[in-house]
Amino acid sequence: MASEGLEPVPDPSGLFLGDRRPGVPGTVVTPALEGHRPLLVEVQALVADSSLAQPRRSSQGLDSGRLSLLLAVLERRVGLPVQGLDVYAMAVGGVKVTEPGADLAICCALASSLGGQPVGATTVAVGEVGLAGELRQVGRLDRRLAEAARLGFTTAVVPRSAPAVDAPIEVLRVPTLAAALDLLGLRPD
Repeated sequence: MASEGLEPVPDPSGLFLGDRRPGVPGTVVTPALEGHRPLLVEVQALVADSSLAQPRRSSQGLDSGRLSLLLAVLERRVGLPVQGLDVYAMAVGGVKVTEPGADLAICCALASSLGGQPVGATTVAVGEVGLAGELRQVGRLDRRLAEAARLGFTTAVVPRSAPAVDAPIEVLRVPTLAAALDLLGLRPD
């Protein structure tokens, strides 16, 4: 909004990533879909010790029910001890991410925060996480990864079952959430 009225935003993904600080544990970029348009969104998570009987769960721009589900999968299927910890998660920039394609990025951000290990600055993660800890493909992966490559990302972690894509980005395929966290060095030994 300007003094002359509404003005178009030519590169919304670049706008949302403009203040990003690469190399910080707990941050991951995901190519989400807003309608039919891919939009790169930074997902941030902070996991901290809790002094409460019922640890806090706070989310902004992310579905709180989905966050609870992903925390349960991390605890039971991956073995990350998150049950007694306070968890804060958000989609940066005031955007709302409601699609399950952001599941993998949210889990990576949580594991990254828990272990204090950052995800590579040029890596994106996209995929739905199932209750068994499996990764499931998402729609329009080719457009998502093309947008990520356009903005300088060089690596994408995706479900093993995802279709082949024609994008100038290295695609790393993994079958499970545990395998994705192992690949990124986010799971404790």
